[in-house]
Amino acid sequence: MVCSISDMMNKPWLSVIVTAHNRIRWLGIALQSLVDQNDRGIEVIAIDASAEDTCWRIVEGFSDRLNMRAERRPDLVSQTAKINFGVEQARANWICVLHDDDLWLANRAAELKKWVRDDYNAVMHLHPCYVIDEFGRRLGLWRCALPAAPAAVPTGVFYERLIVQNFIAMPAPTIRRDAFLSVGGMDNRLWYASDWDLYLKLAALGNIYYHPIPLACYRVHSSSLTISGSTDKADFRKQHEIIVERHSSKLDPVARNRILPVARASIDVNTALAAAVRGDYSLLFKALGSILVLGPLGMHRYLAFSRILDRAFPRLRALIAGRF
Repeated sequence: MVCSISDMMNKPWLSVIVTAHNRIRWLGIALQSLVDQNDRGIEVIAIDASAEDTCWRIVEGFSDRLNMRAERRPDLVSQTAKINFGVEQARANWICVLHDDDLWLANRAAELKKWVRDDYNAVMHLHPCYVIDEFGRRLGLWRCALPAAPAAVPTGVFYERLIVQNFIAMPAPTIRRDAFLSVGGMDNRLWYASDWDLYLKLAALGNIYYHPIPLACYRVHSSSLTISGSTDKADFRKQHEIIVERHSSKLDPVARNRILPVARASIDVNTALAAAVRGDYSLLFKALGSILVLGPLGMHRYLAFSRILDRAFPRLRALIAGRF
């Protein structure tokens, strides 16, 4: 275990869980984006599950620039296992997750600090993210389908919109640590949808705010979890179905009748697009039919709540340019 600063220092206000697993290309960029926050009140918990020591050497290279604790844990293979472990080790009241291929903008910590001071009892703060390619070039803006702060998002609105599609990019949330732990953290059985499940569990505990300021970058590339983990169409689809089945009871009866057909159509589209990226186009017509049968109002809800354009167009741009 590497500890760059004594455990006797003052309690940090934010803990950032950085996950690493055999991807060395962007890890240094992710860590440098935390250095650029220029805030020693941020604790970084880096968890490296790589088989080789290349990632570990990169992490060690930042030990004098970050208030960092780092551990090599090759037994924690999944992202969810690393995140759950990191949150358990965290000392701050607020936590964020930064994967080794994403990064923060330089003003993110300063903005977060303002938000958590405004409502320290909130359970989560969200914001949009820029979508970038493997070289860091911006491809688009990934927004949440939520009403913007200063008011908290109404709980019913949050459930209705998020159950259609996970429109929250992974580097966006800042979560109260005790709330994360009280709902059991991330479900290790969900290799793809554990974050989606977490956000829907958190909504029952308190206020969630969406701030329409992009403060981080989400990287799309050919070795991302969505691409590498979606080879089994049935399993990929089941990940989505579990979320809808698990959380649909949180919708009132009227909303359930209105929203569930849209959520099921979204599952068809997600499964078809994941297959198409791998060269299997057999599900595209079925997905299109699922959207069309929703009718004009249902199609409008799907487009608005799924953020399909925010998510798909950047990937399409990267694919056309040969960078995906």
